[in-house]
Amino acid sequence: MAELVLQPRQYLELEKLAVGAFRPLDGFMDEAQFRAVAETMRLPDGQPFPMPVVLDLTDDQAAAIRGRPTVSLIYGGKEVAELRSAGIFRCDMAATARRIFGTDDPSHPGVRFFLDGGRHFVGGRISMGVDPRHFMSAWELTPEDSRQLFAERGWRTVAGFQTRNVPHRAHEYLQRVVLEQLDGLFVQPLIGRKQKGDYTAEAIMAGYRALIDGFYPRTRVALGCLSTAMRYAGPREAVFHAIIRRNYGCSHFIVGRDHAGVGGFYGRYDAHELTRRFDGELGIEIIRLQGPYFCARCDGVVTEHSCPHQATAPESVMEISGTAVRAALAAAQVPDARLMRPEVMAALKDIPVFITEELE
Repeated sequence: MAELVLQPRQYLELEKLAVGAFRPLDGFMDEAQFRAVAETMRLPDGQPFPMPVVLDLTDDQAAAIRGRPTVSLIYGGKEVAELRSAGIFRCDMAATARRIFGTDDPSHPGVRFFLDGGRHFVGGRISMGVDPRHFMSAWELTPEDSRQLFAERGWRTVAGFQTRNVPHRAHEYLQRVVLEQLDGLFVQPLIGRKQKGDYTAEAIMAGYRALIDGFYPRTRVALGCLSTAMRYAGPREAVFHAIIRRNYGCSHFIVGRDHAGVGGFYGRYDAHELTRRFDGELGIEIIRLQGPYFCARCDGVVTEHSCPHQATAPESVMEISGTAVRAALAAAQVPDARLMRPEVMAALKDIPVFITEELE
């Protein structure tokens, strides 16, 4: 049987397929699925699905497995799965990047990841040969785990919260809004492949543990993680993240300002608009929230829905963003306590805060 050795980022996609995080997919996308998703944000049967989930190949790998009906997938020195190949295909990489990310600019990290990968793809159903939990982080819950946890706690309504950052006051504001309305909150930071300069998994989880343990009712908040690649695809990725959290058992999903955005590639609320196009189809309700900021006049964290001072007294407004907090930490500065809790900062002591090596 032909063999294909997986890189860590590829294994994580396999693992998420195996546990059902990417349902309705049961394997890596074939050519028909890939093209439908890239062009229409739907699978060929019409179900919403905005991001490709593919297994990319180098020229040599494609030549080695071409025409083989079954391929053994190897990771960590052992066979972890079999792939029933549905064929190898290629695409116009730059044109596809423009469809998915809205740009083919390689300064966009999602575009760079896509263009730097293999130029061939193989699709097909997977059959796992090991328990997917074998390589999982102790922090991670499967969809089965999370659904069981929500049921044990009696949560009928649960909001999923996606983040790739340590928690700051704007995140906390959004989370408290949904805790006032729903039974529970599932904070699920993404800790898979990200660009250099993003936060490490250790820093994110330590920050959230400090916030949850010190400031939230512990019985109303669950913390897990999601080990998959960050796509930085803005509005499309917001829909993708909602589908994933539906699969983990959430009834609601929070979409805030510039969800999954990077740089200036997407508008502040483009994700709100795209998610509206799929209202009633995702199997999860989208909670669209404005971006909070600190207002000195109001003396608190507010949004433009509850505070007029962005327009009337802009000097009183202090934006709260992951970019600003990252910049302060990277410069070895202590962020203003109105931006990040000192207790969260203290939890980061002696922990590597920023990613220096990207997953292969």
